[in-house]
Amino acid sequence: MKNRIVLTLVGGLWLSIANFSVSLAADQPNIILILIDDLGWKDLGCYGNEFVETPRIDQLALEGIRFTDFYASGAVCSPTRCALQSGQNQARIGITAHIPGHWRPFERVITPQTTMALPLDIVTVAEALKTVNYTTGYVGKWHLDTGRNFWPDKQGYDYSRVIGGPHLPGNYRVSSHPEIKPKPGQFRTDFEADLCIEFIQQNKTRPFFLMVSPFAVHIPLAAMSDKVEKYRIKSEQTGQKLPHPVYAALVEHCDDLVGRILDEVQAQGLAENSMIVFSSDNGGLYRRYDYRAHADDTVATQEPLKGEKGALHEGGIRVPLIIKYPPLTQAGTVSSEPTISHDFYPTFVELAGGQLPEHQTIDGYSLLPLLTQPAVKLPRSALYWHYPHYHHDRPASSIREREWKLIEYLDGTGDKELYHLAQDLGETTNLVSEKPGRVMDLTHKLQRWRQQVAARIPIHNPGYDPARAHEWWNLRSGKPVASDRRQRFPSTEKER
Repeated sequence: MKNRIVLTLVGGLWLSIANFSVSLAADQPNIILILIDDLGWKDLGCYGNEFVETPRIDQLALEGIRFTDFYASGAVCSPTRCALQSGQNQARIGITAHIPGHWRPFERVITPQTTMALPLDIVTVAEALKTVNYTTGYVGKWHLDTGRNFWPDKQGYDYSRVIGGPHLPGNYRVSSHPEIKPKPGQFRTDFEADLCIEFIQQNKTRPFFLMVSPFAVHIPLAAMSDKVEKYRIKSEQTGQKLPHPVYAALVEHCDDLVGRILDEVQAQGLAENSMIVFSSDNGGLYRRYDYRAHADDTVATQEPLKGEKGALHEGGIRVPLIIKYPPLTQAGTVSSEPTISHDFYPTFVELAGGQLPEHQTIDGYSLLPLLTQPAVKLPRSALYWHYPHYHHDRPASSIREREWKLIEYLDGTGDKELYHLAQDLGETTNLVSEKPGRVMDLTHKLQRWRQQVAARIPIHNPGYDPARAHEWWNLRSGKPVASDRRQRFPSTEKER
C-alpha cells in the first residue's frame, strides 16, 4: 500500500511543514467532524446564500479556511460515509448507493447490488486514531449497516449514539441506547448537540475524535415553527421563493448545532488545540427523487451549479468544507484545490501522529499542506466518482482532472458529457463534439480506474419496458414505492 501522506512532497516547503507537523502530533489535537446530511454547496451565507442565516458557520469560515472545490465522495449518503470511514473510494467496497437503495426493474439496465454494510475488516478512521490513544465518539446518523452488528461501536467508536428518525420531537430515538431520552419537546439537532457536549465534557482531558452526523437537512423536512415563521415573513418581504422557509429554518437549526459545539469547545479551554471540520455528505436536494409519482414542493436550488443530490453534476457532489485549526489555518483563507471526503482519513491520522493501515489502500490525501499554504497543489492526478444507480439521474461514472470533467453514463446509451469547469461552473456547454481527444483521454482514464477498483457495472436488462421504466421499487419489500402515501414535505411544529 502506498503511503500517501504528502507533506514531504510539497516543493521547498516540505521540510519546515513536516517538522511543524511532528511537533503538532505530539500535542495530539482534538478532532471534531460535523457532517451535515444533504447540505448543498450554496446553502450557507459564506458560500453566497443571502437568504438563510448561518452566523456561526460563517464565523467559522472567517476564522479558518474555506474550500471552494471540495467534493463529497458520493452523490448520496452511504457511499460518502463509507469513503470517509475507510479512506477509500467507496467503489472498492461496493457501497455505491444509499443502503439498502431502490431500483427501477424495467429500465434499460440492471444496476448492481450495493454492499449492505461497512465490512468489519476495514480499518476505520476511528480505529486508526485509537492506535494512538484517541477516545472516539459518534453521534447521529450512521447509515452503513443493516443491523447493530455493524454499528459504530463495532467500528472503533467508544461512545456510540446512533439516532434514527426525523427531526420533530417524538419522532426520533437513540437506536443504540433506547434508555437515553431527549428532553420533552426537544428538536433533534438540539438533542444531538446535547450528546456532543456530554462527550466533550467527559473527554476534555484526553485527545478525542468526535464525529457528529445530524439527520438535518434530510427529508422529510421539518423545523420549529418560530424559525419557519421568520423565513416565511422574510420570503414575503424579499420576494425570494427558494429556499423554502422550512428548509431555510432547518439549515439554521444546523447552525445552532454548530454554535453549541463551538461554545462548549471554547468553554472547556480546547479551542486552540482542536480541529473543527464542517462539511456535507452529498449535494443539495431540489425535491425528492420520485417526484414524478408524488408532486412535492421544490425546496432549494444550488444555482449556478447544475443538478442535485443523486447526480454527478456539480450540484450533486460539490459541497461546503470549512476547517479551523488555529496552529495551522489562517483566518479567512480560501483554497480552490479539488479535494474530496476520503481525504479526511489521512488528514486526521497524520494530525494525530498515527500511521495509515499497512494492508488497506488509502485513496485520500492529507489536507494539512493546504491549511498552511492554500494555493498548494496536491499530487493527485484526478478525482473519480462511480454511481451506477438510478436516482436523480441515470447510472454514471465521472472523472475530474483539474479543470476538466467528464461524465460517462452507464445505462447503455453511450452518452458522455465534457465540461471545462474553470469557464463553465454551471456545466451548461457539453464539449464532447468539440474536444474528441480530451473525451477519449478522460474516458480511457475513467475506464482504467474502474478496472483498478473493481467497480460494479450495470448490465443489460432483458426485461426493459419503456412504458414502465419510470417505476421505483423498494428493495426491502420487493414492491413498488408507494409515493402517494409518504409524508409530504415541508412540515413544521405547528402541523404536528
